[in-house]
Amino acid sequence: MEKSQIEQLTQWYREYGPELLLFARQLTTDQAAEDAVQEAFVQLLRQPRLPENVRAWLYRVVRNSARTLFRRLRHRTVRQRMARHPENSWFDPCPDDMMDAQYAQHLLEALPRKQREIVVMRIWGQMTLKEISDLVQKPVSSVHRLYEVALETLRTKWEATPCARNQD
Repeated sequence: MEKSQIEQLTQWYREYGPELLLFARQLTTDQAAEDAVQEAFVQLLRQPRLPENVRAWLYRVVRNSARTLFRRLRHRTVRQRMARHPENSWFDPCPDDMMDAQYAQHLLEALPRKQREIVVMRIWGQMTLKEISDLVQKPVSSVHRLYEVALETLRTKWEATPCARNQD
């Protein structure tokens, strides 16, 4: 492997690694999410030609790998999973935050899987609707509609909580 290839891979890992890890954590446990991200970069190294959109390709590989790993883990008992893997955390705790991150995470987890994936890719992954549509293989208009419905659901449920009303 050439030095320039190593540098490019390192740059992509620094740039996309954190958002891919966050994305994978919604699909599986923390450790399996880390494994899925690492596996995606290993697979990228093995490609004879670079994908046209490396970021979207990495998301697709991470999603597939995380789902596979989750299916394997699902066969273990709930007690074993909880003892071995801490609760997934999508939000980094910050004492200055005004919102209840745990409740926001709960609301996000309550969304249908496809809506949740789109919200995470759009907000935390900062992907365009076109990139997301390519990844989930749906028209941009459908992705936009799912994104808007998810945001409206989150907003409605958030505003219905007493703590959210008290902050206004």
